[in-house]
Amino acid sequence: MDKTLPQRLQKSVNGSFHKTALLQKRVRELIRGASPLIETREQNPIKIAFLEMERGLIELIPEEEKPLL
Repeated sequence: MDKTLPQRLQKSVNGSFHKTALLQKRVRELIRGASPLIETREQNPIKIAFLEMERGLIELIPEEEKPLL
């Protein structure tokens, strides 16, 4: 039986602050208009960010390592 999104999120994140922060950051980017890194018809930014994380397409870069614009 397929697991629901909340079940998959709980299993994947499992209390990991790093993964939680990664998802939150990516969801904010998607809400602000960033393009998904995967082809999908999905509209829910949480689901899109989770799929991107599952596929290893996103990573959390500490603030001090971000390039200055």
